[in-house]
Amino acid sequence: MEKEQLIEIANTEMPFGKYKGRVLIDLPEEYLLWFARKDQFPAGKLGELMAVALLIKTEGLSHLVQPLKRRR
Repeated sequence: MEKEQLIEIANTEMPFGKYKGRVLIDLPEEYLLWFARKDQFPAGKLGELMAVALLIKTEGLSHLVQPLKRRR
């Protein structure tokens, strides 16, 4: 995990679906697990960031990413 990835996870909005507009670190763990179980994270950078967000959440490290959020 690189600092740039953490900043992106804290500030990239989900572009589709039920949680469209919510930043990746704020997506429910269950939602990310659903993608993982189906082995269907989106292709490319978004999928990579979602997978790292899931890892952060399952390890209980979300609090480390929260301060990286930009004010909206």
